[in-house]
Amino acid sequence: MSKIRILPEQLANQIAAGEVVERPASVVKELLENSLDAGASHIDIEIDGGGTRLIRITDNGEGMDEDDVLLCFERHGTSKIKDGDDLAAVNTLGFRGEAIPSIASVSRMIITSRQKQLELGTTVICHFGSIKKVHETGARTGTSIEVKNLFGNTPARRKFLRTTRTELSHIDDTVKNYALARPDVSFSLRINDRQTIRVEADMELQTRLAQLLNYSGKFLTVNSGTPGLDSIVVSGLLLPPESSAPVAGRIRLFVNNRAIKDRLLLHGVHEGLRSFLLKGKSPAGIIKVRLSPELVDVNVHPAKHEVRFRDSRLVHQKVSDAVREAMISRQQHVRQDIFSGSANRFRIDSETIEIPPKPLHTTDSAQVSTLEGSQPMRPSSQSPASLPDLFSTGEEVHQLQHNEPYQPVPAGVSDQREVIRVEDLVLIGTYQDLYIFCRNKDSLVVIDQHAAHERLLYEDLRSQYARGKVASQNLLFPVTLELTTFQSELVETNLQALESMGFGIRDFGGTTWVLAALPALAGSTSPQDLFLDIIEQFGSEKEVRAGDSLNTILATMACKAAVKSGDPLSGPEIKALLESMVQADLFSHCPHGRPVVKIFNQTEITKWFHRT
Repeated sequence: MSKIRILPEQLANQIAAGEVVERPASVVKELLENSLDAGASHIDIEIDGGGTRLIRITDNGEGMDEDDVLLCFERHGTSKIKDGDDLAAVNTLGFRGEAIPSIASVSRMIITSRQKQLELGTTVICHFGSIKKVHETGARTGTSIEVKNLFGNTPARRKFLRTTRTELSHIDDTVKNYALARPDVSFSLRINDRQTIRVEADMELQTRLAQLLNYSGKFLTVNSGTPGLDSIVVSGLLLPPESSAPVAGRIRLFVNNRAIKDRLLLHGVHEGLRSFLLKGKSPAGIIKVRLSPELVDVNVHPAKHEVRFRDSRLVHQKVSDAVREAMISRQQHVRQDIFSGSANRFRIDSETIEIPPKPLHTTDSAQVSTLEGSQPMRPSSQSPASLPDLFSTGEEVHQLQHNEPYQPVPAGVSDQREVIRVEDLVLIGTYQDLYIFCRNKDSLVVIDQHAAHERLLYEDLRSQYARGKVASQNLLFPVTLELTTFQSELVETNLQALESMGFGIRDFGGTTWVLAALPALAGSTSPQDLFLDIIEQFGSEKEVRAGDSLNTILATMACKAAVKSGDPLSGPEIKALLESMVQADLFSHCPHGRPVVKIFNQTEITKWFHRT
């Protein structure tokens, strides 16, 4: 007797339901996709009992006649594809024809639908896969599907559901996904007779995202490629990396308006935000990828959560480049918010001067770069006195000697106190020899001197490395290093890379090495400490790509060389730092993702003191 038997249709549908219908949110997803494929411009979702008691989805799409309503209960009945060629270029959300029969096999389902040209609609009642009644009825154009008593005939499946709150959060997340994927469609979600989501079709995507995320700040706009001209178009809205808003901090990914989960795209977003995003923090917002259906396979997952790209590396690169370009573009807006004027003119007192377009550091010689003339960036005991801590009056900064008490200047008495302006930016003072306080027309601007200088050095190092080699300076007294066997092997293995980074190192026998040169931007950093830190990066046990390792090493070098907290800066040094920020392409975040600047507008400040 044969051991192989053909499963009954009812059992086959229940097995298919196990793949397609994981939880109530899966039902909502499948039915929403059908409504969108039907051309609906308005969709209402009603939920009761966490989705197991009732799911009702009503749309104003094209609707179905009686024959189509009955056929949609047949497994693999679909209007989306006809042959293999259609499957190779699917441009609809649904196409398999499994959703309705699978859901119907584990629930009590009622479908009512009417096409616009018909006077009456059709209602079909199906209980756990068995059609009970079919009749004509009065109905509006479109389709309404009720799913009741979900998993009523498979109690074991219901036991695996989470709490009602958890299931409702999954439904809420699913509706938000498609509300963001299709800003041209109105969505309404009611849970237990309480409306939780309502977005209209005339609402801009940015406004819709802000409402759904309960976020009131600015977004980072991603826009790369032109529809109809480029094979891959990337667009989206991201929260700024420094945002601390209490939102659902995750990225929502869409491919051809299909909500998906894809580690490749997620990594591309992270790659684009490299050196802007704090370690352990995830990006939030939406990223949409539009490409030809022939370039993506959507038939790789039962629930269609995943896709496969024909050229995954190219898609990853496009997403990464688009996000990074958006961050570069954002620097212009941040620069405008801070300096409120032209990017190449400064004023000191009433005099206007032109700034030579040069970076913070000179890198075409072996000399250590400086901020202002011969003043060292890393202040020593001979450096000019630091600016006073937040006791400047008006637009003036009084240069004090160390330990000199502050005395206000009497009215009418002329003095030589320095006023530094970067256009409308006025220096107020410093706090704890770390934060530079300024004000522009209507805002308070706070700059982290270490983070700002670190970013500038990092970009300079990256630029030099890309040109072939980082400029180096010879040490007056070479340093002899006694390394461990492991460290010595790392040096020997990565000798060429170390030389490209500006280090001059030679073997002295055994595990002894002589350090004769450092990167020119290293300043007064301890040669031994800097070199050992870099070697430690080469020896990290973390499995990272070569590019990741290089960026980490350059970031470490910049951090070590940058002005530190507690290093007092003179007025000219601060001026030079601000000049360099204006000239820099990237300056808003340090290489580790910490923000360089924070702007407090007048509204925020008045709220602190309850003056609103």
